Amino acid sequence: MDAQTAETTSRFSDRLLRLLETVEHRVAKTPSDREAVFRLRYDAYLRNGLLDPRADGQLYDERYDDAPNAQITMTFLDGELAGTARVNVSVDGGVMLPCFNVYPDVVAPPLRAGRVIVEITRLAAQLTLSAAYPELAYFAVRPAYLAARHYKADYAVATPRAEHMAFYRRVFRFKPWCEPRDYPGLSAKFGCMGMDFQEDRERVEERYPIYRSTSAEREALFGPLDETHALDATPPLDSPQFDLTRVASAAAGP
Repeated sequence: MDAQTAETTSRFSDRLLRLLETVEHRVAKTPSDREAVFRLRYDAYLRNGLLDPRADGQLYDERYDDAPNAQITMTFLDGELAGTARVNVSVDGGVMLPCFNVYPDVVAPPLRAGRVIVEITRLAAQLTLSAAYPELAYFAVRPAYLAARHYKADYAVATPRAEHMAFYRRVFRFKPWCEPRDYPGLSAKFGCMGMDFQEDRERVEERYPIYRSTSAEREALFGPLDETHALDATPPLDSPQFDLTRVASAAAGP
């Protein structure tokens, strides 16, 4: 990084730190919080042309939003709901992640190896606030980053649109795990990317100090760490869901 780039990054990081003073995170647990998240998601995906209009005006994934390994995060800016992200955690390889549906050949090997994976999906920001604060995406994804730290992730995984992959690469040092693919129910191609969290965490936090956190902050969001293993459940690693022969066939598509 040259001196000019370093200075620009430093100024930007300082602005992020000032904005962080107005930011609050929490997990959506009440019906009203969850509905607000589903409506925010829907508005964001609809305006980006990723889905067709729906009568209920919500984007809700029963299988993954209600899963025992799911945490639906909310980010508030000056008290207003500004963004959201969903986190799904696999602590011992015993739980399916959303990415497994589209990238089974890519995700199954680390799951079978027992790696701790935190997947970040359904990232969305409120339209008016994102126009006023271009930095909003950095904060909307922050609680998901904190989850990766909290659950001691080996890998953080994201499945962004092809045109958004550069953000994850630049900010979090994510690397593409495969070429972008069609995603069920959405009208764009999405890539699967992974971050070696233990390897790259310090460099990310050095460049972007807003991603630093205390154990107290993380536990306030996600609960004591000794309770987190309850997030994982069946199927076991020898389940047919992890049969790599079937996985390869499924990845080939119809």
